[in-house]
Amino acid sequence: MGYEYDWSVVLQPSVWLEAIYITLVYGIGTTVVGLILGLVLGLMLISSFGPARWFVQLFIGIFRCTPALIQILWFYYAFPIVLGINFPPWLAAGCGLTFYMAAFSAEIFRGGIQSIDKRQWSASRSLCMSYWQTMRHVILPQTFRRMTPAIVNQAIIQFKNTSLLSIVAVHDLMYAANALTAETYRPLEVFTFAAVIYIVIIWPLATWTNHIERQSNKRLS
Repeated sequence: MGYEYDWSVVLQPSVWLEAIYITLVYGIGTTVVGLILGLVLGLMLISSFGPARWFVQLFIGIFRCTPALIQILWFYYAFPIVLGINFPPWLAAGCGLTFYMAAFSAEIFRGGIQSIDKRQWSASRSLCMSYWQTMRHVILPQTFRRMTPAIVNQAIIQFKNTSLLSIVAVHDLMYAANALTAETYRPLEVFTFAAVIYIVIIWPLATWTNHIERQSNKRLS
């Protein structure tokens, strides 16, 4: 093709280090908060209170069936018009990614909790344990072990979704890559280097997931 690579254009640590920090903060922060919110929504989803279930089903339906990019744009552009409150870019992006994570993790928690043998509920009641004592000491510890691979997989997706932050000018990896491309006119080198950074960040999570799945299969066999 005759293309001459120039990898020197990506050798700007100050640009990448700040972007990596922001990507990690959003990836970890929205995953943790999304999981906490997802646990609450998952418990509401299996509750006997009908309005709570309907609300959660509506929430999950909206945030599972729309792209994360549109959700971020909703918080940044649409919600201020509807609610009359301006969301700064960092908050709009964080809310969009957090609710996206919460919607998927709610279904993960629901499936995990309902996969536990119902006889364990009966055994807990025979020991005079309350609903919340049973959930805390019996059900959730088993649920977390079963759900770990699914949660880690969703966390990997969440880290990749941080690439959407640049759409509202949050200075993540993709924002840095776009800015550096506009400066150097070297998109191939810049975005390839950005891809390598994503791989370095996400690969350990993917490897951990495979390890957990192998361990789970050994226990079941």
